[in-house]
Amino acid sequence: MHPYQKDASDLLSRLRKIEGQARGVQKMIQDDRYCVDILAQISSMKAALSKVELALLESHTRGCVAEAIRGDGGEEKINELMRVIRAGMK
Repeated sequence: MHPYQKDASDLLSRLRKIEGQARGVQKMIQDDRYCVDILAQISSMKAALSKVELALLESHTRGCVAEAIRGDGGEEKINELMRVIRAGMK
């Protein structure tokens, strides 16, 4: 079981809200809503998605990476984590 599983219901709830926001933005575009209102919703979605991403990164770091450091696979897990962080910063 991955460390994030203890928070899975919260993560899934957040993702469902983001999904709803995405549908709302689609409807706003269909309804020809004001650009600034649409952009505000997109910013809100990005912030919510960043919170999910941060929660998963923290879970991975405190779980998988910490466990690997206590063992002998720390360097590999740290490299993996850094690749993920770099990819997310693009």
